[in-house]
Order: sequence, then C-alpha cells, then structure tokens
Amino acid sequence: MTEFLDFLKHNYAYVAIGEFKPGKFQEAQDLYEQAVSTYIQGFKGAYLLQEPGTDRGIAVIFWESIADMEDNQSEAYEAILNQMSHLFTKAPTTSFYEVCSEIKPPN
Repeated sequence: MTEFLDFLKHNYAYVAIGEFKPGKFQEAQDLYEQAVSTYIQGFKGAYLLQEPGTDRGIAVIFWESIADMEDNQSEAYEAILNQMSHLFTKAPTTSFYEVCSEIKPPN
C-alpha cells in the first residue's frame, strides 16, 4: 500500500522569474549553482533558463515538499542569495506549483 501512496504523492516546483542588470546573468548563474549545491533533503533537481539574447531568466527547483525547501534554507544559502540580490533589476516573481504531470520520452 505504501508504494501506491508514494505513486500518488506529487512533487512541488519553486519557480522564480526575473531579470538581471545588463551583463550580470553569468554572475547570477554562478551564484544560483552555488545556492542549489547546498540543497540536501527533498531536493529533486533544478533548471535555470535564459531567454536568448537577454538577461531574463526562469529558475525552476523541484522538491518533494514545500517543507523540504524551507528546511534547506541554511545560512550558506542565505549568504549566496544576499550576494545575488544586487544583480536583479527588481525582485523576481516567485511561486510554488504542484507537479501534476510528468511526461518522459520513451526509452
């Protein structure tokens, strides 16, 4: 029964959409990768997307639960975010989503 309940359990995605000051995307990417490397419990993967030819991007981080994301906000993580904050043109828009469907290509 536990395997069936695990099958019904959905992951969550934290999504941040933002724009960096001109020429600052690479610096922000380096800091993003450092921040993500601090995650442990419940972390399921992450993507950073950049709109070609711009400094606009979308970060998507997958978690087993919202509580797992909150539990991973360590001092090291907060320090990295503080280093990143001045790179944005304005604060990014952030949201949580429940992952309702995942479609993978056939093997």
